[in-house]
Amino acid sequence: MQTNFTPAQLANPKTAEAEGIIRKCVHCGFCTATCPTYVTLGNELDSPRGRIYLIKEMLENDRPADARTALHVDRCLSCLACTTTCPSGVDYMHLIDQARVHVEKTYKRPPLVRMQRAALAYFMTSPKRFRLAMTLAGLGRPFAGIMKRIPALKAFGAMLELAPRNLPAGFRYTGSVAFAAKGAARSRVAILGGCVQPAIDPAINEAAVELLNNLNVDVVLPKGEGCCGSLRHHMGHEDAAHASARKTIDAWISEMDGEGLDAIIITASGCGSTIKDYGHMFKADPAYAEKARRVSALARDVMEYLDSLDLPEQPSRGMTVAYHSSCSLQHGQRITLQPKALLRRAGFAVKEPVEGHLCCGSAGTYNMLQSDIADQLKARKVKNLKALKPDVIAAGNLGCITQIGSAADIPVLHTVELMNWAYGGKKPAALK
Repeated sequence: MQTNFTPAQLANPKTAEAEGIIRKCVHCGFCTATCPTYVTLGNELDSPRGRIYLIKEMLENDRPADARTALHVDRCLSCLACTTTCPSGVDYMHLIDQARVHVEKTYKRPPLVRMQRAALAYFMTSPKRFRLAMTLAGLGRPFAGIMKRIPALKAFGAMLELAPRNLPAGFRYTGSVAFAAKGAARSRVAILGGCVQPAIDPAINEAAVELLNNLNVDVVLPKGEGCCGSLRHHMGHEDAAHASARKTIDAWISEMDGEGLDAIIITASGCGSTIKDYGHMFKADPAYAEKARRVSALARDVMEYLDSLDLPEQPSRGMTVAYHSSCSLQHGQRITLQPKALLRRAGFAVKEPVEGHLCCGSAGTYNMLQSDIADQLKARKVKNLKALKPDVIAAGNLGCITQIGSAADIPVLHTVELMNWAYGGKKPAALK
């Protein structure tokens, strides 16, 4: 795509990066076939190439974002299916990230929308705050349907609908704590505690820790670790996202330079995509560029790490698993084969739904801020998964598990919970 940036504009490294990305787009249209919003809405401006045009025009003219640009940028799920499809290698992820920051800094949203986004960013980036919010959600749940019909309150109504009706008792896998391998340790890893996950589904990290310990891996949750910054990053809150990421980077670097780490294990693939991108996020930060690069180099999705351990093959369990590949895993991290192969090795029959490349509509805060589109994508995804007639649905990201679980009448579990059960750990409560 032809661009018309001035030399003065290109002196800014971020603008130069954006220009290089935009120029790679040849408007071939392959991305439109795999973009969830284009497939759902049929609007060219809700396709990747349409958004690239809007971003190009906004940045070239060095102007604040307007309502139209903000609308179509906000509608992007950042599923990155377009990057998997693109034959030209357009780095759409870093372009849409930059566009979100520009929108957030230059566009003034309506007051109630600003309040909604601020509330989500505040409550969803701390396990304790989020648990408090989910406890209070029980009071508002009866009004969720009414709130969803009022445009100004729609995001809060969507959040109430997604809130679990029963919170698990406590979430012990947070804070500074270590879990020793059952036998002679073969390696030592850190595990990301997370923000939302330990509040509403601590069984995921419990299963990961139990499995890793049984496989003779020492596990530690480093002191000082906090939010990875992913959620705020995708909302365009650049400064807040980077501040959170720096704190967590420091915690992991302390462990790496102390007793040492062989890997940083992540059980939420949405967080994993961001952590693996720390090297890029902090490349211009002299104090954190090298630290961030070291952290990114050690980051591993839990299934990616398990694949390196050469697990023994287990007998058949006579159970069919419908595997939902989260966007952040298949498109963001390009991890596609390992989870399915590991599940089969663990004794499960694995099936994949049609349109497996399409997002389920979760995407961080998307299913609350863009609930109409998210609900359509959820219905489409659940229909395709249920068509497989599985005993259980497995996914590698809590957002997907919550989104799909809110509509499916089939147990939805994290892949690591099934792996832990297959290799001698606890049977998931949903299967009892």
